[in-house]
Amino acid sequence: MLATLARIVLGGVMTFAGITHLTVARDEFQAQVPDWFPMDKDVVVIASGVAEIGLGAAFLALPRHRRTVGMLLALFFVAIFPGNIAQYVEGNDGFGLDTDAKRLGRLFFQPLLVLWALLGGGWLRRSSSRD
Repeated sequence: MLATLARIVLGGVMTFAGITHLTVARDEFQAQVPDWFPMDKDVVVIASGVAEIGLGAAFLALPRHRRTVGMLLALFFVAIFPGNIAQYVEGNDGFGLDTDAKRLGRLFFQPLLVLWALLGGGWLRRSSSRD
């Protein structure tokens, strides 16, 4: 039951976040792409938004594939972590992360997202029972 709830909530959050990448928060997300990243910031934001929509929608609509999608989400969160580190190191503001303390705090939230994806994917079960 907890894994199902985690999957549904994270799927919804990711789908919503992806949509905001492509619409109302595009500038905020561009500000978070590190200057050293070798791609156009808008392309990165669009690509990550599409990935978030796809992963979030898949988590919601494909419960039989929750383990695969959960692992892909966890890997996505790991892949974007260097951008979060860069935001802290470079002191870039975005989404209310306008102090070093707030940007540092976000770094500790990222592993929780990885665990949330793994929980929703059924990777952190104690027993072999189904959702």
